[in-house]
Amino acid sequence: VQLQASGGGLVQAGGSLRPSCAASGRTFSRYHMGWFRQAPGKDREFVSVIGWGSGSTHYADSVKGRFTISRDNAKNTVYLQMNSLKPEDTAVYYCAAAETPGWPPDFGSWGQGTQVTVSS
Repeated sequence: VQLQASGGGLVQAGGSLRPSCAASGRTFSRYHMGWFRQAPGKDREFVSVIGWGSGSTHYADSVKGRFTISRDNAKNTVYLQMNSLKPEDTAVYYCAAAETPGWPPDFGSWGQGTQVTVSS
């Protein structure tokens, strides 16, 4: 599956952004979809995941209560609503897809990333 992330940008602290990730493939509704991020000089870290089927969601503690992941299976797209952004949220955000149904997801496909910069 091919993934195309977009919707990053520059925002002041306290602001909001809503990156999206469009996926190819005819079985998007059966993919677990996730968001990860990588800040300069740091390892890539998990941000959020939304499962297929029930659409269960999980978040990293650092974003819980501020970020919301959602999906639109008719548009083959997953979103990450990011509110109350902090400078420490600055990173390249990557979307990922797991094409097998097991849990935890085995993310085998990755998008190219979209830059999110939060100024103080």
